[in-house]
Amino acid sequence: MTEAFRILFLAALATTLVLKLWLGLRHIRHIAAHRRHVPVEFADAITLQQHQHAADYSMAKTRLGLLSSIIDTSLILTLTMGGALEWLAGYIAQLHSGPIASGLLLVVAVTVISSAISLPISLYSTFRIEARYGFNKMTLGMFVVDLLKGSAIGAAIGLPLLALVLWLMAQAGPLWWLWVWLVWSVFQLLMVALYPTLIAPLFNRFSPLEDLELKQRIEALLARTGFTSQGVFVMDGSRRSSHGNAYFTGFGSAKRIVFFDTLLKQLGAEEIEAVLAHELGHFKRKHIVKRISFAFALSLGFLFILGQLLHADWFYAALGVNTPSTVMALILFFMAVPAFTFPLTPLSSLMSRRHEYEADAFAADQADAEHLVTALVKLYRDNASTLTPDPLHSAFYDSHPPASLRIAHLKGAST
Repeated sequence: MTEAFRILFLAALATTLVLKLWLGLRHIRHIAAHRRHVPVEFADAITLQQHQHAADYSMAKTRLGLLSSIIDTSLILTLTMGGALEWLAGYIAQLHSGPIASGLLLVVAVTVISSAISLPISLYSTFRIEARYGFNKMTLGMFVVDLLKGSAIGAAIGLPLLALVLWLMAQAGPLWWLWVWLVWSVFQLLMVALYPTLIAPLFNRFSPLEDLELKQRIEALLARTGFTSQGVFVMDGSRRSSHGNAYFTGFGSAKRIVFFDTLLKQLGAEEIEAVLAHELGHFKRKHIVKRISFAFALSLGFLFILGQLLHADWFYAALGVNTPSTVMALILFFMAVPAFTFPLTPLSSLMSRRHEYEADAFAADQADAEHLVTALVKLYRDNASTLTPDPLHSAFYDSHPPASLRIAHLKGAST
């Protein structure tokens, strides 16, 4: 069983890497092949220079993503088959710190190593690619502060949660996975509720929307759609990037509507209303509830599988570990799972794109579809989103429909 699973894991890991590289290279070739001409449906709104800017930006990000995939795969092999994880566990065991403390130290060590290896990619993405194409507004000092702040918050929240999970795995009996799932689900819901008011303000400033005309338009939209929120806020996204966005956060009476300040500069009042109507569509069509429910069901299934592997010696041995433990099972499982699940990514993307079409249809009913079209075209242009993605790459990765299909769908709704 050990050798069979080792071969299966290596085959899955290799297949996933080859698939990622093949999709990425297809995407780059497809964008390059369509770089010389603006798609006809966008010719009136986007210049050839803007189209080529978006094409070059998308290709640069994709190339960096390919390098990141190779590095990530190499790291997994080093930690598992290369024996690094076994060595780390052995070194930490010499500290005689107890099973839970040792488990926390091992997770921290793996996290620090992984973060350190991915740091150059993040720096290059922010200060080379994003800067080269005119999006980055972040200084190196701000980058470091964000990194330290995020790490501190992650440790303050994650380590106690992980300690509880490890304790349940060791003490809660055969159904430990069910108890862990319950704890994880409650934690996720708490994060959704607390993030807007406790965590997000640690990174950005949120101020009430001051544009009275826009505020009245938004309040009228909320009233006719029966949507209640804690308020409409503007986030200082321009401190870090010139990309524009808008989102909802929280749930129940604690929901907030957040606009990036960059978005308010990019769009007119009617276009902002249409974008907001689209976001409202996700709530009114229960997309958020469906996605959370799907995530909870998936996590329950994964934890059940982990429960069957916890005491399977062949599972550890196949992945280069000779000292089974609860924390080792946790680390190995979540390293191995992506290699087996990546080919299923298009199913998740398909569900997400269907939700986007449904939200667009809702927006077309509650606002003006033409205003949503012009808003989307501006966002594609100003965010340098490629108008010509490779169809297969898009089917795998994109949570939103390709620009041409989405615009055609909206124009059909407006006729």
